[in-house]
Amino acid sequence: MAATSAATLSIGSTACVGAKANSAYNSKTSGLSFNSRNCLRSFTGLKAASSVSCDSDSSFVGKESCAAIQHSFVSRAQKPSQRSYNYVQPQASYKVAILGAAGGIGQPLALLIKMSPLVSALKLYDVANVKGVAADLSHCNTPSQVFDFTGDKELASCLKDVNVVVIPAGVPRKPGMTRDDLFNINASIVKDLIEAVADNCPDAFIHIISNPVNSTVPIAAEVLKQKGVYDPKKLFGVTTLDVVRANTFVAQKKNLRLIDVDVPVVGGHAGITILPLLSKTKPSVAFTDEEVQELTVKIQNAGTEVVEAKAGAGSATLSMSYAAARFVESSLRALDGDSDVYECSYVQSNLTELPFFASRIKLGRNGVEALIKSELEGLTEYEQKALEALKPELKASIEKGINFVHKQPVAA
Repeated sequence: MAATSAATLSIGSTACVGAKANSAYNSKTSGLSFNSRNCLRSFTGLKAASSVSCDSDSSFVGKESCAAIQHSFVSRAQKPSQRSYNYVQPQASYKVAILGAAGGIGQPLALLIKMSPLVSALKLYDVANVKGVAADLSHCNTPSQVFDFTGDKELASCLKDVNVVVIPAGVPRKPGMTRDDLFNINASIVKDLIEAVADNCPDAFIHIISNPVNSTVPIAAEVLKQKGVYDPKKLFGVTTLDVVRANTFVAQKKNLRLIDVDVPVVGGHAGITILPLLSKTKPSVAFTDEEVQELTVKIQNAGTEVVEAKAGAGSATLSMSYAAARFVESSLRALDGDSDVYECSYVQSNLTELPFFASRIKLGRNGVEALIKSELEGLTEYEQKALEALKPELKASIEKGINFVHKQPVAA
């Protein structure tokens, strides 16, 4: 997107604002372009014409996102009788904090969130090196203001009045490491950050990215409980990357248009706890037993594939940032009143005997509005066996997180 008076704000395959919404009933996505010669002048450097058009070549922006963003711009557009100086202002009114913003996931995630028309303030926190990230991002001509915060002393200021907190902080996986190998380091980091969230913005949506998510989400829940501010509807383990991968691999395998594909992924966010429900794929498609086995293992091991391919230089940072930005945008749309927002996420759940479980959820202004139980009904024999097989490992990870908090005092 060129920062000149001849540039165009487009939301689709070439420039992106928004995220695909996985509706339980409709998984298509569409791109959106805005042109309004007199209405977008507040977007410095962006050209305007006089039309709004939609296309369907984007896999990031959902149909519902397009409608919401279109409404945000168009509903306040000037009437023909009004003078040209009455410009539309995008309804950017939400504050998002990224804790771990200078890291491999944090930086690209911050860039993607900076592009959202729903964000008014982007607050970046890390223990070091965040000032340069904030300065760099602040030059992007999108509505949100960027603020930087460094170290423990500035954490409370970062979290004040935010609507969504995203936590990618922690160390990445290296070759040969499992997510559980990260536990001792990342568990302490998440615990300390959640204590600050509980003290400063207990009503915010909390997105946990730090691995192992199967344990760090229960850690967050226990800390919030001990602080007396736990709201299970507002705590999310971000498992969107598993869905993104499943959609991509299925589309490639079956030669489908990616924007048409929607595969729910349930369970957890590590190894065999990741269970793609291929029988529930939309559009409906047939898989051989060999294809089911191949695709399931590929989706489960995709993170390891990236770790090994980077040969010690990092983990899945870019695809994770993309997926996390999609979940943030879905959360913002829900906060903004969109009544048709669905995503898969690892949350407190009663769909199985496990206290936490990833499934498709409906998001609303207050967080989780519903768990979509229907997708766990009518499973194939392979899926049912895989579901039962993942439960002991997921249960152990949950208990490990809970026990960690019980052995560590929570700051008053």
